[in-house]
Amino acid sequence: MKKKVLFAASFLLLMEGYSQSFPPAAGQLGTTAIHKTDVSFVSWATGIEVTRGYKKISDPSLGYASTGLPANAAGFPTGAVVSLGDRGEAVATFLLPVTDGPGFDFAVFENGNTGYLELGIVQVSSDGVHYFGFPTYSQTQSSSQIGTFGTPQAAYLNNLGGKYDGTYGTPFDISEIPDSPLLNKNSITHIKIIDVVGSIDPQYATYDSQGNAINDSFPTPFDSGGFDLQAVGVIHERSLGVDGFDKIFFTLYPNPAKDILFLEMEEEAALILYDLPGRIVKRFPKGNYQKIIVSDLNPGTYLLEVSTDGKRAVKKIIIE
Repeated sequence: MKKKVLFAASFLLLMEGYSQSFPPAAGQLGTTAIHKTDVSFVSWATGIEVTRGYKKISDPSLGYASTGLPANAAGFPTGAVVSLGDRGEAVATFLLPVTDGPGFDFAVFENGNTGYLELGIVQVSSDGVHYFGFPTYSQTQSSSQIGTFGTPQAAYLNNLGGKYDGTYGTPFDISEIPDSPLLNKNSITHIKIIDVVGSIDPQYATYDSQGNAINDSFPTPFDSGGFDLQAVGVIHERSLGVDGFDKIFFTLYPNPAKDILFLEMEEEAALILYDLPGRIVKRFPKGNYQKIIVSDLNPGTYLLEVSTDGKRAVKKIIIE
């Protein structure tokens, strides 16, 4: 039944003069959807900051969206989310900067499905101040409002987060962003996701790069309203020690380690130990550390971040 409904919707759009110009839903020929377990992902966002939007932007008295915690969107996508609300924002940060490599560089995960997609504008920054967005396209008709439980379709959307269902990431290629002296495409430190207000009312609408109102499910006056961020996966990240990143000099031994990891350095520093998916395993406030107990950790590969006075370094360690 759902397939018939989707086919009918596609037929109506084609009759109205719209063509499916962009990659279709996951599982269909030509899709760019990337499954969350794909080996192309090398790490995940480690920090998430959220500014909530209203449940219904046209009725602020209903209050703000409130479902989920920002930490839900850090690390590997598990299905847990943080809801942004109408025009709410989330900013993802990373252990290592994202870089512009061949093809797609990162992917954004929402929790929707083909029967209910919620969209987001995606922007990047190399300094956390100046943000630059991807050229966005919505070919969904904008003459009739998609209702609360309606949905746009992937084949009419491009460079919009949430285009694919929750187990698949919507990928982005940094090279598609116009060059700017304020953006270092090889050192993306922040990725911002802004909820698309799906209203076609000019007072509230979100527009694509062509000036088209992005028709999305609206209104969604719920605690879980707006874009539900699940994760941001990294495909290309900058190597350790590149471009002056590794400015703190210290020694770790033994590596591999079993019980104790010894640390030699001249400065006091704050330490954070991450697993490879980007989850924080241990955190140490600024101090003069000479050893770290690792006997309680599972065997595997970890990343140790050392930071002090605006300097930061990351080294890979192995626990046997």
